[in-house]
Amino acid sequence: MKETDVRNIYCDESCHLRAQNVPMVLGALIVPASRVRFHRDALRRIKARHGIKPFCEMKWTGVSASKVDAYLDLVDYFFANADLRFRVLVAKGKDRLDHEKFQQTYDEWYYKMYFSMLHPIIAADRKNRIYLDIKDTRGFSKVNKLHDILCSAELDFDHSLIERVQEIRSHEVGLMSLTDILIGAVSYAARGLSTSKAKLSVLRRIQERSGVSLERTTLLSAQKVNVFYWRPQ
Repeated sequence: MKETDVRNIYCDESCHLRAQNVPMVLGALIVPASRVRFHRDALRRIKARHGIKPFCEMKWTGVSASKVDAYLDLVDYFFANADLRFRVLVAKGKDRLDHEKFQQTYDEWYYKMYFSMLHPIIAADRKNRIYLDIKDTRGFSKVNKLHDILCSAELDFDHSLIERVQEIRSHEVGLMSLTDILIGAVSYAARGLSTSKAKLSVLRRIQERSGVSLERTTLLSAQKVNVFYWRPQ
């Protein structure tokens, strides 16, 4: 199998815990497997230009006045490369969820949201490898469940289309920084926050470069930045 026939999908999440009464954000960075090393090295060079060690993890929580230029460069890099794409789901109204009515648990609802985020970006003409940031000790069972749900929906019973759903440590994969930053910006917009000038600068750069407000659903056909706002019925 050639790398050109494979896509890597790097997933992360924000505010996913049940007790967090703010919008849950699930996002994915889509990258051709054949270009992963190229982009990884490019991101390391951006860090080096700003005096940041190559293996230092850049996350949304680290956006500050002293480092904002480095984050803006990462955002510009994402938009400068057509083979990098981003899909995000924002689930609002967690406090209004009626799990009993829909005969589901919170975890089952969580899987439904992850499915809704991922399903539209699964490529039917090539293999898909999905990587999730490790969140807790229950991760192994979660990713196996998610893999089974996605494969069932695609009638991919031999897992030949969705080759793997696997946990990784985000600090070991540089491209996860882009996922985290983009998710963080969407969460910031969805919550209407404005507490940090540096974070607002990064958010506005994403909005300007994408032409997307990040505060509402885009067309499903939107390729570069695809946003879906989910609300309970």
